[in-house]
Amino acid sequence: MFDRLDRSRTDIVLIVDDVPDNLSLLHDALDEGGYTVLVATHGEAALQRASQAVPDIILLDAIMPGMDGFEVARRLKAQPDTSHIPIVFMTGLTETEHVVAAFSAGGVDYVVKPIRPREVLARIESHMQAARQSSQARNALDAFGHASLTVHLREGKVLWQTPLARKLLQRYFDTPEAVAPPELLDWLRLAVSRFQADTAQDGPPTPAPSWTVNQGQSCLRFTLHQPTGDDEWLLVMQESSDQAAMEALSQTFKLTTREGEVLYWVVKGKTNRDIGDILGSSPATVKKQLESVFAKMGVETRTAAAGLALSRVGQLKAR
Repeated sequence: MFDRLDRSRTDIVLIVDDVPDNLSLLHDALDEGGYTVLVATHGEAALQRASQAVPDIILLDAIMPGMDGFEVARRLKAQPDTSHIPIVFMTGLTETEHVVAAFSAGGVDYVVKPIRPREVLARIESHMQAARQSSQARNALDAFGHASLTVHLREGKVLWQTPLARKLLQRYFDTPEAVAPPELLDWLRLAVSRFQADTAQDGPPTPAPSWTVNQGQSCLRFTLHQPTGDDEWLLVMQESSDQAAMEALSQTFKLTTREGEVLYWVVKGKTNRDIGDILGSSPATVKKQLESVFAKMGVETRTAAAGLALSRVGQLKAR
């Protein structure tokens, strides 16, 4: 079993180039810059290294024997575990068609050979900083029970999604991971049309369009937020169910799973005896768990705990 690299101390860069001199030059510069450096000399090796180590950024030679860099990039972007990794192309080709091909394959930038290490280092840091900020924002949404994704409306593709978004889409829709559900696209086309018409008019802002899908005792709400590119739209999803609310309470207030369940039923107005009957425990056990909940939340009463929970966790108000 391959051990994932420890990324708590350094960022990981994968260099893909079939020319040893280029690998050596970049390896030395990145190593001196404090990065952990991985190398691959052909496309298949690049895909294997990226899947195993999940680097923070990839420097990818565009023209290589066999599988070229454009195909490597497309395959990386098609895989959930590697689709988020920024790719910077390295190429001696400056014609417009090759630059377009690099961006079309999923690249975020390109550098022209011969390689200038200081330029490469500056570009790497810029793109990695943006990637870190984006990741932090998405993880923050997930922590509060919200999930986000970007959909390319014309192509019907999911360009990126947070882990929670991936989980929810798989639960509610029977579609491939990178493909937006047809019913979602139908709603999104109408929502975007209305959004564009509203923004073209002078007047008070209108509420963000939303759409809800029901499944048993749960429902999933999509809210249109903003465009992120050419025909690319950011959506935020939120599931409303007993289980989702309990998980959100546990994550928000750093409670155990059982403490999250207890707090949820307190918010619902249940007594300790009621909660004991629901969870299969005694009122005394519930009382002890509730005392731990109060301490972690920094409150002293059931009313205060319920009020704080309602103000912080959207699932409790969505149903």
